[in-house]
Amino acid sequence: MSPARAPRSRRTRPSRTALVVTGALVGALALSACSGEGDKSSGGGSNFVAGKDSIDTVPRADRKPAPKLDGKTLQDEDFDSSTLKGKVVVVNVWGSWCPPCRAEAPTFAKVSKELKDKDVEFLGIDARDPQKGQAIEFEKDAGIEYPSLYDPDGKLMLRFPKGSLNPQAIPSTIVIDKDGKIAARSLAALSEKKLRKMIDPLMAEK
Repeated sequence: MSPARAPRSRRTRPSRTALVVTGALVGALALSACSGEGDKSSGGGSNFVAGKDSIDTVPRADRKPAPKLDGKTLQDEDFDSSTLKGKVVVVNVWGSWCPPCRAEAPTFAKVSKELKDKDVEFLGIDARDPQKGQAIEFEKDAGIEYPSLYDPDGKLMLRFPKGSLNPQAIPSTIVIDKDGKIAARSLAALSEKKLRKMIDPLMAEK
């Protein structure tokens, strides 16, 4: 009599329901990251005021210095944000693959042109675009004329100090005051009204 064979182990396959649920969760996470609805905590207990309109602000006395943002632009030109000292600086983190970024881009193009002569400068950070071509077309279609630093690895976002209003999603918008300190942040696509709400108080500061 031949010896009894040990039963073969069965490989369990994930059910169709489990696969559908997993796919839905991945899709939801990707969507929330692009729409700017990630974690709004600054990670360091900063004394910021969370607004109901998705805008966070910091009292002037509690603001932290913004990091230097430098590197190559989409047009392969050298850029250094330290040249903008003394001006209000609007930093918009975007990606050509991001639908909310496409929705807000014409607003940024319009407002940047209107405030150019009022000591307000705009700077884009093109994050996680593997190639420049599509990003350049994005700016052309939106009418954006201000520079955008090319940041395919998202490293520039990590320069913002812990405990500050740092960018945590795409799109994110950071507004830096005339003293070079981080004053306001939004982690969602902005209308013109909300964008100006972030900028106007800083323009009035002496």
